[in-house]
Order: sequence, then structure tokens, then C-alpha cells
Amino acid sequence: MYFKTFLIKLIMTTAIIWIVLGGYYGANLLGVFIISIVLTVLGFIGDIFLMPRLGNILATIGDFILALGLVWLMGIYLFDPSVPVGRAAFIISLLLMVGEMYLHQYIKLHIWEPRIMNPRDKAGYYQRTDTQLEFARAFSKEDFQKK
Repeated sequence: MYFKTFLIKLIMTTAIIWIVLGGYYGANLLGVFIISIVLTVLGFIGDIFLMPRLGNILATIGDFILALGLVWLMGIYLFDPSVPVGRAAFIISLLLMVGEMYLHQYIKLHIWEPRIMNPRDKAGYYQRTDTQLEFARAFSKEDFQKK
């Protein structure tokens, strides 16, 4: 399940960076792949270890800051000076932030929630609940009328 989530994150990150830097600003494909792999690995580690503690919103903000800083710093060294790396990093970070919100929901549903044991799966659950009796008396209209 971790590999599938990592693959989804890698494809999403590579597509967004390739569209913005490669398609719009004409950056080279090797630089796009290097940034995508580094950003995916660091972001995935943060998603697995920090997201359960911080929650979706703070993890998404952390992914925004990580993407902005990493794309900006790596872009300065990997691309020509003609590429406006700061502006591209901001656009990439915004788009990744939107995608990360959905990816975090996927992680929550497919990685974290299956680990939480359902109370019905515990041993003895049905023995405790199946033997409960209901003590009640059915009242009719005549019971409430004065005699």
C-alpha cells in the first residue's frame, strides 16, 4: 500500500512540475525529474510520519513550504537563469498543495484507517452484545386511562 501511495505522489508531483517548468518555462526534463524525485521522497516521509500527528491542514501547509523551498533552491542550480524559478516554485507549490489535500485523504483512508481495529473484530464482541436482553413492557392505551 505504501508503494502505490508513493507512486501516486510521484506521478502527481512529476506531472505538475513538468507542466509548469517544462511546458510553460521550457526547463530541461532531467532537472524536472531530479526535483520530482527529491520532493516526492521528502514529502512522502513527512506524510507517513508527520501527517498522523499534525493532521491534514498542517501537513498540507508543510508540503507547500517544502515544495516552495526545494523547487526554488534546486531550480537555481539546475535551470538556466532565464527561468523565473521563484515564480514557478510558487505556482508549483500551490498546485501541489491542492493535490496533497486529496492525497492525504487517500493516505488516511487506505493506510491509517485500516490499521485501526474495528471494535467488532475484537474477540468476544458478539458474545457480550448478543446476550443483552431488553426489559420493557409494552403499554397500551388502556394502561394510561384512569380506572
